[in-house]
Amino acid sequence: MAVFLLNACSKGEAEGKPAFDVVAKVNEQEIQANELNSVAARAASQGATETGALERLIDQELMVQQARERRLDRDPRVLQSFEAAQREILARAYLEQVTEQIPPPGDAEISAFHAAHPELFARRRIYSLQELEVRVPVERFDELERVSAKAAGVDEVKDWLARERIEFRVTTAVKPAEQLPLESLKGFARMKDGQMVLSRTGSGALLVHLVTSREQPVDLATARPMIERYLVNERKTALAKAEVERLRDGARIEYAPAAATPNAVAPAEPPRASVPR
Repeated sequence: MAVFLLNACSKGEAEGKPAFDVVAKVNEQEIQANELNSVAARAASQGATETGALERLIDQELMVQQARERRLDRDPRVLQSFEAAQREILARAYLEQVTEQIPPPGDAEISAFHAAHPELFARRRIYSLQELEVRVPVERFDELERVSAKAAGVDEVKDWLARERIEFRVTTAVKPAEQLPLESLKGFARMKDGQMVLSRTGSGALLVHLVTSREQPVDLATARPMIERYLVNERKTALAKAEVERLRDGARIEYAPAAATPNAVAPAEPPRASVPR
C-alpha cells in the first residue's frame, strides 16, 4: 500500500522531464528509478536482485492499470485502505522526525551497560535449547510442574506426556545470548547444562531444556556499536512514548458510548527497543 501511495505522489507531478531516470515503461506508464530503488532496498534483506524487483514493479503496474480500468480506485473499501495506510505512514514519519535528534551515548554510559550485563558480554553464552510446547489443561499444570521437577531428564517428561496423551511439540534451536528475551536472560545465565525450566503460556505450558552451552564472550570494543544502537533505540522508545502521552494530554478525546470502557481502545504503541546484537 505504501508503494501505491508513493507511486501516486511521484506520478502526479506536472508533465515534463521526469525527476528520476525512467527504468521501464508499461503501456506508456513510466516506472522511475526512485520507485525501483525503494522496492529493491526493502527486498535486499531477502536476497532479491534488482532485476527481480523491477519485474515485480512491472507486474504490479499491470495490475494497477487493470484496477483503475475497473474503477477499483474509487471503491469505498479501497479508499478506506488508502486512508488507513496514509494515517499509519504519517504517524510513523512524525515519530521518526521527533526522535531523529537523539544524541549518542557517551563512553561512560556504554562502559556501564557492558559491565551491568555480563550475561550479554563478559560471560556471554551460546545456548543449545530444546523446547516442548505442551497443550496441557490449566488444571493439570501443577501436575506437570511436579513431574518435570522430579524428572531425571527431558525424555522422562516426554514419556509421561505420551502416557497421559497430552499433546506436545518439540523444537530445537541454537541461540546466542542476544537472541533471548532480555528480561529472561539472567535466568538463562544461571541455568546449567541439562537443566529444565517450565512456564505457563496461553495455550498451556512451555518447557525449556538447556541441552548444552558454551561461553563466547564479547569485549567492550566489539560490543560498543551494538550497545550504542541499543541505547539510542531505548531513548527513542522513551521519547516516542512521552510524545504520544503529551499529545493525548493536550487533546480532547471523546469516545463513543460503545467504546467507553477502559480496555476498548488502546493508545498507539511507540517502537520498542530491542536487545543489542
